[in-house]
Amino acid sequence: MNLELAWACLGNDASGFSARLQIRNAGPAALPAAGWTLYFNTCRPVDPARLSASVCLLHPGGDLFGFAPAAGFAGLLPGQTLEIEYWSAGWAISVTDAPLGFYLVLQDAQGGQQVRALGDAQIAPFLTPAQQQRGPEDRLPASTAATRYAAACGLPEAEALHGLTPAPQSWRSAAGRLTLGAATRILYQPALASEAELLRELLDAQWGLAPHCLPADGQPAGDAIVLRLAQAGDGIAHGEETYGLEVRPQGVLICGASGHGIAHGIQSLLQLLSSAVAGVIQLPLGVMRDAPRYAYRGLMLDVARHFIGKAAVLRIIDLMACYKLNTLHLHLSDDEGWRIAIAALPELTEVGARRGADAALCASFGSGPQAQDSAGSGYYSRADFIEILRHAQRRHISVLPEIDLPGHARAAILAMQARHQRLLAAGQVEAAEAYLLSDPEDCSTYLSVQLWRDNVMCVARPGCLRFIETVLRELQSIYAEAGTPLHTIHTGGDEVPDGAWLASPLCRQLMAQHGLATTAQLQEYFFDQLRALVQHLGLRLAGWEEMAVASAPDGTGRAVPNPRFLDAPMRSYVWLSAWGKGREDLGYRLANAGYPVVLCNGDRLYLDLACAKDPEEPGYYWAGFPGLREVLEFCPEDIYTDARCDLMGQALEPAALAGMVRLSEQGRANILGIQAQLWGENVRDGARLDYLLFPRLLAVAERAWCASPVWAGMNDMAARRAAQDAAWAEFSQRLGRHTLPRLDSLAVPPAYRLPVPGVVLQDGVLHANLELPGLTMRYTLDGSEPDAQAAVYTAPFAWVPSPQQEGAQVRIAAFSSNGRKGRSAVLDLPSSTG
Repeated sequence: MNLELAWACLGNDASGFSARLQIRNAGPAALPAAGWTLYFNTCRPVDPARLSASVCLLHPGGDLFGFAPAAGFAGLLPGQTLEIEYWSAGWAISVTDAPLGFYLVLQDAQGGQQVRALGDAQIAPFLTPAQQQRGPEDRLPASTAATRYAAACGLPEAEALHGLTPAPQSWRSAAGRLTLGAATRILYQPALASEAELLRELLDAQWGLAPHCLPADGQPAGDAIVLRLAQAGDGIAHGEETYGLEVRPQGVLICGASGHGIAHGIQSLLQLLSSAVAGVIQLPLGVMRDAPRYAYRGLMLDVARHFIGKAAVLRIIDLMACYKLNTLHLHLSDDEGWRIAIAALPELTEVGARRGADAALCASFGSGPQAQDSAGSGYYSRADFIEILRHAQRRHISVLPEIDLPGHARAAILAMQARHQRLLAAGQVEAAEAYLLSDPEDCSTYLSVQLWRDNVMCVARPGCLRFIETVLRELQSIYAEAGTPLHTIHTGGDEVPDGAWLASPLCRQLMAQHGLATTAQLQEYFFDQLRALVQHLGLRLAGWEEMAVASAPDGTGRAVPNPRFLDAPMRSYVWLSAWGKGREDLGYRLANAGYPVVLCNGDRLYLDLACAKDPEEPGYYWAGFPGLREVLEFCPEDIYTDARCDLMGQALEPAALAGMVRLSEQGRANILGIQAQLWGENVRDGARLDYLLFPRLLAVAERAWCASPVWAGMNDMAARRAAQDAAWAEFSQRLGRHTLPRLDSLAVPPAYRLPVPGVVLQDGVLHANLELPGLTMRYTLDGSEPDAQAAVYTAPFAWVPSPQQEGAQVRIAAFSSNGRKGRSAVLDLPSSTG
């Protein structure tokens, strides 16, 4: 069956959007009048009451929906087109909102079925205000060639102060350069053997230089690179990650408070290197002293929604180390996948790591009907995970595992149901019940944020805590074998939907037994049991903000710090900070109350969000559109000074800001650091992974490592903005001219997002610019896509239309130093008569 699909958003209003799906039969056979379902994934729930009469709606769960023929459908002959109009909740203002991952299921005469993958529909452009705006309340303008040009104009002249990202505390350069070559040696104290070998490997991989490593204790001589722990008089501040780097004519000295500090010094040294003649590299003379602002500088990778393979994770670890991030938080389980093998519970990966039409887990996020070789399927074996842990340990990066529960647990729940059925069939009734995570008699009705009706563990089952203990003990065993003990476990705890547990006999019985009046109290009771288990295993507990809050006693439902868990406080990861959501100051309230807090603010640190309000930019936008500059200007300890508008672009009321909690001095001490999040719904492949992560992750690294910027304490808004402009101008120069070309030179360079140019025609002169100076811009004037042979834009030029250029169009795109092309900006040019 050859079906061609085309989709268009027809318009948005305050309550949702209307859309049209066209299905053209381009094959030789008719689509029958009955016996088929067209499945697809959409994050926007379709309303079955507002749907074309030719089809009816199916919703198996999550983001999987289906159109099946209604009684009056007569079939679709070759060449004919079926149009289906429907209405959805939410909005559709970008390609991310379009349905994807279509596949057709046909019933055959023998009662079987054929499954045919159709892929994604062709998406019509979002051109009209009704397509680009989220109803009349949306005051935020869409990104255009003109708005991009204006944003990059008027900045102060700046040069990169150095080539290092994140910027060091101090770098005093000196005249001259040091040459390293075949005779270079690495001299190291015995305690730093691992760091010495890491330096040798990186020099070999990146520069083809493989110096000998020799244990020694002394000062540099010749062109040696000396690694040693800091001594009195070195001027190295206290702190595990502090370091000093000295490049002198007689050689290089890297000293640090620990091996971790030495590793940071190695990364800074590598960023200073530049090539010369074959086999010889150079670096500038100077002295550096450096230390981080925050002890915790993290990246969360969601590998559950789409699986990210071991090789990609190892590469991300390398890049994290390069930019001095120190914690990789792996979201290993969710409704749509379980990603680590647990030997005692093989169904977790046999069932919970496979997604497709013939699997227990249905297709999600466009992963398609085939489980094999799908981005929706896959897991880390024990050996894989040990390799990841050891790779991270050598680079002084901690790997924090997350097993999300009791919500977001559908993959585990279905896996344990499969285990239950297998053991029941074998007559092992007691063993079958041991790890069951659901109540078969539960009639509760709920719908999670991600549209599941069966994704919450039954916390009243003894098997629930038994399951958690078994998983945690195996994780401890894996970490121990890797030689890097597990200290902290993240257990999620977020987004348990209203209505869960209400009609579960087991939960009702437990609530009556312990005098619990509400399911919120039941969840708190479960968290208390979970904390006791985690402490019994010698671990510290971490979770999303929901684990540390309770409902205010005034009956408003407002989230307040829960004093119950302050005696051994769990580490709280605070994320729901979007302006207008009512929880913007929750991180500060938790820190002031005594909770250790990692700030994960969605409006600045969620890198799965689109970086601009542009229909072509991938990513969600529930918390805003955090562009590179917005991430750089995140002020972790004062989110208010730059707070100007809500998610719809409407001005924030000063009274509302005045009523929010500020961070106390005690609270500042409880801010452990910041963490970027890359949720995986839209991370369908490695290219999308790189595009969403970079270069915004570099701005996260800058904010996490560097001291609070000078503008953070400025209340004079004009002076503050001028200081921010100057800081942005320097940072953008540094990235465009130094950091990104260095990424391009790696053996496997990340396919980072290249900025879309700004372009305008003013008084007959064509002007173009980029938010990152130093990249090459190439353009065409005939509407064709620019390539490596297209003209290079170097300066504004006059546009003189002629009759032969009727309907001309300029297309201009950024190119990386290794020739990769970004998305083109398009500007229609006036004709000679125009």
